[in-house]
This record gives sequence, C-alpha cells and structure tokens, in this order.
Amino acid sequence: MDNPQYPNNDPAWERKVLEKLAFAALDEQKARRRWSIIFKSLGFAYLMVVLIAVVDWGSGAEHQERHTALINLQGVIEAKGEANAENMVSALNAAFEEKNVAGVILRINSPGGSPVQAGIINDEMHRLRAKHPDKPLYVVVEDMCASGGYYVAAAADKIFVNKASIVGSIGVLMDGFGFTGTMDKAGIERRLLTAGENKGFLDPFSPQMPQHKAHAQLLLDDIHKQFIDVVKTGRGKRLKETPDMFSGLMWTGAQSVQLGLADEFGSVDSVARDVIKAEKVLDYSVKDNIAERFAKRLGASTMNEFWKGASANLQTIRLF
Repeated sequence: MDNPQYPNNDPAWERKVLEKLAFAALDEQKARRRWSIIFKSLGFAYLMVVLIAVVDWGSGAEHQERHTALINLQGVIEAKGEANAENMVSALNAAFEEKNVAGVILRINSPGGSPVQAGIINDEMHRLRAKHPDKPLYVVVEDMCASGGYYVAAAADKIFVNKASIVGSIGVLMDGFGFTGTMDKAGIERRLLTAGENKGFLDPFSPQMPQHKAHAQLLLDDIHKQFIDVVKTGRGKRLKETPDMFSGLMWTGAQSVQLGLADEFGSVDSVARDVIKAEKVLDYSVKDNIAERFAKRLGASTMNEFWKGASANLQTIRLF
C-alpha cells in the first residue's frame, strides 16, 4: 500500500527520507553537545568551589605582616583523624619556620587518644622550642584538654585555660569485653588455635588468664610512667604534686592553675594580644581534603583486614 506522504510515483521520496533521517541525527547530536557542555560547566563549577575552599588566596599577603600563628588540635588524637601527628607536626613546622610569626598558639579541645601520636607531637614541640627559642609556644585550652591532649600540652611554654575548662586525666586505659558467659549460655564453643603460648593474649572469647592480665597491667604502668615523666619534665617546678594528681582524675581550669597543671586564664585572642603582642592571628592548621581522608580510611581498612584473625584480640591502649 502506498504511503500517502511518499507515494510510489514520487521520484524524490528516497531523498526526502534520507534528509529527514539526517536532520534527526543532527538534532540528536546537538542535544548531546548541549548536555555535554552543561555537565562540563557543572564539573568546572564544582572544582572551582573546592579550590576556593581549599586554597587560602589571601594568605600570601597576610603572612608578610607580623602575626600570631594558630594551630588547632580538635577531637580525638588518632592516626586516621585530623588531629594526627603528621598534620600537627607539619603545621608546627610551618608556623615556626615563618619569619613573621611572633609566637605560636596551639588551641586544644581534645579528650585524648593515642599515646604514640601524642608523644610524637610532644617531642616535636620540644624540638622546635629548642630550635627557635625566640618564638614562644603557648597552649590555649577550650572545653577540654584531657589525657592525650594534656600529654601534648605539657610541652608548651605556658598553658592558658578557661576557669571552666576540664584539664588532666593523667592516666592510661585498655578496655574490652568478655563474652565467655554469653557463649556458655548460647552453647557456643570457642575454637582458638595459636602458634605461641601467649598469642591469644586478652582474647575476648576466652577466659581471662591471670598472667595475661598481669602483663597488660605492666604495659599500662609503663606507659603511665612515661606520661608522668612527660608532665613533670614539661611543667617542672610549677607542678604542685598531690597524691591523686596522676590518678586519672580531672580538674576545672581554675583548679588546674592552683595545681600548676596550667599557668593562667586566657583565650586565643587575649594571648595573641596581651602576651605575644601580635593581635593578628592566622590559622596554620593542616586539614585533610576529601581525597586524603578517603585514602587514609581506605588504608586503615586494608590494614585492619590484613591483621584480622592474626591479632584480632589486640586491645587498644589509649590516653582517655
């Protein structure tokens, strides 16, 4: 049956069909090109937003003036978080190496964390103070400077607090759970095979062995002694030692000044203005970007999988 649009007696019908198909293809190509431009524009806009957020465009000119360097230590001190030794050491070095920095303020608001990470930061603070004796390093405590946070703070020239700050907790802990009773009730049998008589050290699914508990206590006591030595070295004669000072208790900022755990009351602004005499404050804190945080967590997950089974029973020692 003849198509009324392209009858058989029309010699140009094939050309018309081809033209229609060609125009349709062109329209489709134009549409794809428009969407491609839109997506590229959105991607470029996103990259610009990220770039603006990451780069401190005005820092170059600001650094030419005499100023106070601020470094923030916020949250738990741990290798996979922002408050890790790598970030803190990098920020401290950048601040001390800048010639126009009149003094450095480390603002701490932390409940503690890894004794290893805190120890690395503490050591670097002592090194930089010795290398740059003309640049004071002060700690300003906000809400909390406890345990690992205080481990870090003890390396400063002076510690400034708020009257209501929480300071101290000079102690070490290792925590975990025991599931043997629950397993007995559920009729579950633990089948643990080890090479090495102590490889099942503190396994939460096995009865706690007295010798393992005693060895864990030795570890805690040793790290606790290291913590105490760090505090005594950092605070020196300012410390008014009491029987419970190193028991893990915490005190208010006002009490910490009386005990010699802190020196004076102050904030970032007051210390920069009245103590360092450089009211202009610039932030030298190092912050991981999204890609770095993802890579660190991916790396941590990979290592966790690697060690799983080989040392799944290992307890974490923390300064909390």
